[in-house]
Amino acid sequence: MGHWWHENITEPGKLPLLLALAAFVLTFAITRTITRMIRAGKGPFRNITPGGVHIHHVVPGVVLSVTGGFGAVASGRQGVAAGIFAVVFGIGAGLVLDEFALILHLDDVYWTEEGRQSVEVVVLTAALVGLVLAGFSPLGVDDVSDEEQQDRFGVITTYVVSFAFVLVCLFKGKARMAVLGTLVPFVALVGALRLARPASPWARRFYRHRHRARSRAMLRAYHHDVRWAGPRRKFQDLIGGAPDRVPPPPSPRP
Repeated sequence: MGHWWHENITEPGKLPLLLALAAFVLTFAITRTITRMIRAGKGPFRNITPGGVHIHHVVPGVVLSVTGGFGAVASGRQGVAAGIFAVVFGIGAGLVLDEFALILHLDDVYWTEEGRQSVEVVVLTAALVGLVLAGFSPLGVDDVSDEEQQDRFGVITTYVVSFAFVLVCLFKGKARMAVLGTLVPFVALVGALRLARPASPWARRFYRHRHRARSRAMLRAYHHDVRWAGPRRKFQDLIGGAPDRVPPPPSPRP
């Protein structure tokens, strides 16, 4: 175990990244637990509202992210300082991304349907950092040898082709596959070959006069959403808590 730790974590300089990831996940879990307790009126925790202004936890998160980021750049990849600043950055990133939906919508949507976007971003970020920590390099260029480094043309071509697949995924409205495809090119290739989402720029540009392709895209998107909407909703509720249910508007009286 000690040999594996030294060879895969310490020697490559991945310890700060591991500490940042652990701090990020732990901060998100603790923050969601506290906010759910505040929402339920349990425990000693309450919202911070000095002078009647609700201070969201994204505010200290930004401060910690900036402090940890600049500190990590200044301290390098080795040493105690690098580990400390990595933890500070991980805590700050966890607080910020937990309120990603608030930043995106510029509104307090924490316990609404839009607030689920924060959970998606946090899970996706943790997964991507975990892949990088496991040894995957962006765009799939992994462990380039001396001989491969000399063949710069091959490496650059690999980057260009992989990046083209990622761009196609984005234009086809498949953001998750595009992000994962930056680390696992096969995912981007699959997303690039499959039909685009009906409302994507690709569909509006290339399916405009192809009624059959547009119909197939709408049908596939419908079946995909029906199949995965329920499990995704349950998973998001398990991690981030169920959003507030908006009561239906009263029916007009005759």
